[in-house]
Amino acid sequence: MPRRRLPIGIQTLRQIRAQGAGSFYVDKTPFIRRMVDEGTHYFLSRPRRFGKSVLVDTIQELFEGNRPLFEGLAIAERWDWDRKHPVIRLDFSDGHYHEPGLLLQEVEDMLGKLERSFSIRQEARTPAKRFGEILEQLHETRRRRVVVLVDEYDRPVLDAITAGRYVGDGRRELARGNRDFLRGLYSVIKSADAHIRFSFFTGVSKFAKVSLFSGLNNLSDITLDPRYSAVCGYTDTDLDTVFAAELAGLDRGAIRAWYTGYNWRGKERLYNPFAILRLFDTREFRSHWFETGSPGFLVETLFRRRFPAPDLEHLVVDDQDLSAFDVEDISTEALLFQTGYLTIREERPGASGGAEYRLGYPNREVRIGLNRSLLRVMLADLPRKQRTADRVFRLLEARDATGLKEVF
Repeated sequence: MPRRRLPIGIQTLRQIRAQGAGSFYVDKTPFIRRMVDEGTHYFLSRPRRFGKSVLVDTIQELFEGNRPLFEGLAIAERWDWDRKHPVIRLDFSDGHYHEPGLLLQEVEDMLGKLERSFSIRQEARTPAKRFGEILEQLHETRRRRVVVLVDEYDRPVLDAITAGRYVGDGRRELARGNRDFLRGLYSVIKSADAHIRFSFFTGVSKFAKVSLFSGLNNLSDITLDPRYSAVCGYTDTDLDTVFAAELAGLDRGAIRAWYTGYNWRGKERLYNPFAILRLFDTREFRSHWFETGSPGFLVETLFRRRFPAPDLEHLVVDDQDLSAFDVEDISTEALLFQTGYLTIREERPGASGGAEYRLGYPNREVRIGLNRSLLRVMLADLPRKQRTADRVFRLLEARDATGLKEVF
């Protein structure tokens, strides 16, 4: 029997499912069914490469009624395939927003494509008014309310914050400009609520509602909702069932130590999909996820704030700490948690009500990768710092005080 394909880097359900059972797929449709049954407007924050875009694409295919893609999945017999809805998808994942004007140009291009695709003619000139007109006209002409999906909703702000061309106030000014522009665009969701059947926003960061979603009071944040903890990512059960054929020859304990550990208040700890798929492909235990992105801004922030690296394993925070993220106030704890470098290790009742969380590294991959990045910045001998950083890291793992004295 030929080996099934690993969907590495594939962002669409159609590519995964169109050719039958050729690719591995973990069924997330029960989560979507629950969202649609219980609410209208949703928000989800997850780290990069955690399956957000595939989830968004799956929602789009469902509302567009593409039944063949869902044969054999949990939702196949629990969906009204005759009720098709027009879908508007704003995808910021591929854009670059590190200079003034780029966000406006990108949004105008998106709206123009939507207007051409749906044969919409209008006189509105501002992006927000054009967006509102598209929603209204689609509802009127298709006689179905519209589904709005926003992928990487925060990318234009994060791009500006981490832009290499700007420093200090320059970064913040660009980030504030992009944030305020998006707030005006997203506010259309509230004013056009009568035309919307379902909306879903997803991204890496969790900005305060007053920052980007002003007025959208009925937006359900499922980021830390235990019922949706596994809406993205793989569980141990997924590995033992869907990916059972790929486990042969790999140490199960090592897989858990290296790649599982992510938790958003659910019963199970989760694997990063990209890291697991790369492991199955290469058969090598490496920092597959960590190596695909540079934590430069994160490392810079930790050093600027003189944040002690040993404390990363023992941070205790509350709900407010994990949500304190805005252009003017980027909480260190929120930055580490939302980007996936720390996760919830323990939850307990808080002293003043609510909950407290002890954060820590999710797994060996992240712990090794982040500490090596921190060591490279600490060591000033640039020509030798890579080799020295690796040596220091091994000595730290071995608790070799004598060896560390020799290095320093």
